[in-house]
Amino acid sequence: MPADAAAHIRIARPSRDLDAAARFWISGLGLSELWRHEGDGTPGDHSLLMVGWPDASWHLELVHTPAGPVSPRPTPEDLLVVYLDGPVPEPLVNRLEQHGGRRVPSHNPYWDRCGITIEDPDGYRLVLSTRTWSNTPTPPTAVANA
Repeated sequence: MPADAAAHIRIARPSRDLDAAARFWISGLGLSELWRHEGDGTPGDHSLLMVGWPDASWHLELVHTPAGPVSPRPTPEDLLVVYLDGPVPEPLVNRLEQHGGRRVPSHNPYWDRCGITIEDPDGYRLVLSTRTWSNTPTPPTAVANA
């Protein structure tokens, strides 16, 4: 199969604590646990938590290797943006905070104007954007008139 729009995307990153990550991404944001594997602690074996929305073309894989953990090293620009196409529901923000998230100002002021940034338990940032997004190309005339 070629690399094209039908390809599934996995975003993988390390986690200090998969249980804390599950609380944030599943109980907080509302993603589903797609798969989980508990490592046995032997060198090379690792624990995985895969979360996402069923039938989406992407999922988030969080990895913890007990025998040799990799510390997350997020920067303020490591963002996972969810486009809501409308106001960010305050109950959702509250739920994310109750499940280990922390509301933070965005490094890029654009995201503060167009949404809310929440830091997950590993320090990575989730932006809940009020905007919409489409990968459909915009005709040049539409851009010129915007």
